[in-house]
Amino acid sequence: MKKRDIKINVPVLARVEGEGALELAIKQGRIEELRLRIYEPPRMFEKFVEGYSYDDLIEMVARICGICPVAYQMSAVQAMEGLFGIEPEPWVKAMRRVMYCGEWLQSHSLHIHLLAAPDFLGFGNVIEMAKTYPVEVRRGLKLQALGNDLITLLGGRSVHPVGICVGGFRRAPEVAEVEAIVQRLEEALPEAAALVGWCASLKLPEDAQVFTSVALSHPDEYAIGEGRLCSDGGLDIGISDYEKHFREFQEPHSTALHAHLDGKPYLVGPLARLNLNRDKLPGPVRESLEQTGINFPSVNMFHSMVARAVELHLVVYEALRLLRDYEPPKQPRIEVKPKAGITFGATEAPRGVLWHRYEMDRGGLVRQARIVPPTSQNQARMEEDLRNSLEAFGLDQEDAALQLHAETVIRNYDPCISCATHFLTLDVTRR
Repeated sequence: MKKRDIKINVPVLARVEGEGALELAIKQGRIEELRLRIYEPPRMFEKFVEGYSYDDLIEMVARICGICPVAYQMSAVQAMEGLFGIEPEPWVKAMRRVMYCGEWLQSHSLHIHLLAAPDFLGFGNVIEMAKTYPVEVRRGLKLQALGNDLITLLGGRSVHPVGICVGGFRRAPEVAEVEAIVQRLEEALPEAAALVGWCASLKLPEDAQVFTSVALSHPDEYAIGEGRLCSDGGLDIGISDYEKHFREFQEPHSTALHAHLDGKPYLVGPLARLNLNRDKLPGPVRESLEQTGINFPSVNMFHSMVARAVELHLVVYEALRLLRDYEPPKQPRIEVKPKAGITFGATEAPRGVLWHRYEMDRGGLVRQARIVPPTSQNQARMEEDLRNSLEAFGLDQEDAALQLHAETVIRNYDPCISCATHFLTLDVTRR
């Protein structure tokens, strides 16, 4: 077969959070150029928060993302409490995990049912898919709504919540509010378990690759809100040592930074988490995974879909466990005395590790901030994955098939592009 010269330009990627583009050039059967362009303008949140107080910070960072605002708040509040010497009360830790479960639930439901499933079922969008799979789409919308309501229970609202604060929460939910949510969680639990099997039954491409998984790890639970930074390559560090091993850098074709671990791309997100933490899954969730017949750790990037479903089952199970015997506390928060210093926070956003570093003054004002979101950490891995996956797929395929496969690879990461455009190096020369 004659080898073609192909140029594929996808000016706007569909069914992802935010705006990006893909440029691909194939010459004589080899990929000559591959650029995953993130062209949204940098949003400068790291500069915006300077000069504001620790309380303002918690609400400001939520505005970085409308899909995962809780993740930004949790990493920031962890950093502030670590600096101020606050150990959250057991009730606070439990309710923060519940709130984070709500975010994972709504985000994973959205991605599985509305963004990714159409790719694997041969539809152009979820509206087309709903005609053939109405039950599955309704399930996805129902689970997403439950996740949003879990966030609202503790955050006051599901988008840019205002309930969390340094030292605890601004208010505790009433028992009746919690009981209503518990009933819905009980109804959702078998649906979440069934979802694992449904995702595993989809015709997912076989695409074995070599990559490094990075995630938080906790000795007692599946890590969501705290833990040490670990990898399947032997990394095991405290979050304050992040900068000793991880490096962000800028590529000309992207307004989002790329990241390397010890000089190489790495993976964060559901597949990386499950690869590293599957032994921490509760019994019923582990059983739903084992019934799929898919073995983890997995080197097939498309098993991210199954990993998301497993985590969705996990968070429904966890939220139900933590709320079933709910009792309101005497007070939902404690008083805070700010201190000066440098502090760190890291939690697991739905899309992967979200790392924060702050320099604070003694009055509790932010002097400097650095925020590293999951999508910018995954961008180098996404580009590596695209190259490997397209070559395995076959570069002699028709242009439309190559484009669809490339978009499927990108959507499989569920990239939150707007979050990734958090910073841009600025060089100013004055004469």
